[in-house]
Order: sequence, then structure tokens, then C-alpha cells
Amino acid sequence: MSSNPSDKKGECPVDHSRFAKVAGAAAAASNPSTPPAGCPVPHGSSASLPADHPPVPFQGLNPLNNIPLGINDGMAEGQKEPLSLEREISSIPRADGSNSNWDYPSPQAFYNALKRKGWETNEGDVPTMVAIHNFLNEACWGEIQKWEEKYHCDCKDLKLTKFQGRPNDLSPKARYMGYVHGASKPFDRHDWTVNRCGNEVRYVIDYYSGHDEPDSPVFNVDVRPALDSPSAVVDRLRHFGSTMWDRWFNSGSQE
Repeated sequence: MSSNPSDKKGECPVDHSRFAKVAGAAAAASNPSTPPAGCPVPHGSSASLPADHPPVPFQGLNPLNNIPLGINDGMAEGQKEPLSLEREISSIPRADGSNSNWDYPSPQAFYNALKRKGWETNEGDVPTMVAIHNFLNEACWGEIQKWEEKYHCDCKDLKLTKFQGRPNDLSPKARYMGYVHGASKPFDRHDWTVNRCGNEVRYVIDYYSGHDEPDSPVFNVDVRPALDSPSAVVDRLRHFGSTMWDRWFNSGSQE
């Protein structure tokens, strides 16, 4: 699925440090008027902390998402311009009994998360990065809903339990697509655990950079059930068969 972003208390399903490498470049490209002055590294490039930078205190990881604890909305050390503290509420329901939805980080919290992980980012790019980040999460949830509505339409109470970034773990499908078809590696991978009316099911999401359009970056997300249960295997086989049927018999039916 291609995602072309234009304009969305809990944490969010994207590992900010991995996302920064791609989204930072996209943000800079979509905001060419943003002056480079003050940016310590070229846009879109990874960076490590300077040699004289004091160590960043580590308070552990949130077990729900493996994102560092203690990220707040205060201005980071050395930050020159304040960023918005407004958080946007997602459309993704939480499965923790709170009857609420997951919320996205404010631009300031997003920036702080990048700083804590050793990434230097142009402050002016952060709002666009947050918009892309939120759009991608909504797109991924929409793809999960499509799978569930097609193969498990009896459940009307779908919620997200937890998510985990696994950027260094290439999924079997991504590995196959690279070896056999020469496809580029995804720039990130996440596993989302979904509560399907009391049953926990896992989805794998691979994130790819697409070919940018003139005024907007493009990302591709490959969302599918993890092959870790008989039900998921059946869903994947049914989906493959449905896709092949449409390709072979319905592709020429539209005028």
C-alpha cells in the first residue's frame, strides 16, 4: 500500500530514531524554504552524539512499545525555538480498558525523543515529520482494519494492545523480496499486537521509501498478519488466492 501524506496519552507506533532518517529527508524536501543554518547534520542523514556531548540519562523502556521512558514536553538542551505541545488523538483504540485511543507525541516530545536517541534534527522540520509519522500510523491501522473486516468480520471491537519496533530484524517476506526480486530493504519494521475481541493477534509491518511526488513524499507500507498461528496462515493463503483471482480474471473487466 502506498501512503502519500498531506496533513494526525500513550505512545505512538513508530520508532522515532529510525523514522527520522527517512522522514527528516522528506520533511526537508517538502519544505525547501527551511534554512539549513543551525542544523548540525545534512537533512536525512544519521548522526551520533558529538564527542563532547554529555551522556543521555536512560530510564528504561516502556514495555508496551520499547520507547524510552521519561520523554517529556520540556525544551531540550540547546534547543533554539519552542515547538508545539499539542498532541493529536489517533483513531486507534487502546486495549488497556481505558476506553480511549492512543495519542501521538507533540512536536516537542517527538523532538525530545530524537535528541535522547542521539539524532540531531532541524527543529523546523519536526512539525512535518510528526504529520508524516501520524499519517503513516493511521494508514497502517486502516490496512489492519481491511484485513480484519475481510476475514474476521464477526469482531466489531478491534483494539491495539501494543507495538514493537524491530528495525534490525528483516521479516521473511522482506528478505524474500530482496533476494528473489531485488527489492530494496524496508527502512523499518514494526510488530503490532491487536486485540480481536479477546484474542491477541500479531501483524507485521514493513516500511519502504517510495518515489516522491513533486510536492509530497511517498511511503509504502506492507501490512499483513504474522505467520505465527493456523488462523493467520489461512488468512494469508485466502488473501493470496483472492489477489491472484482478481489479477487473472478481473483486471480486464474494467473499462
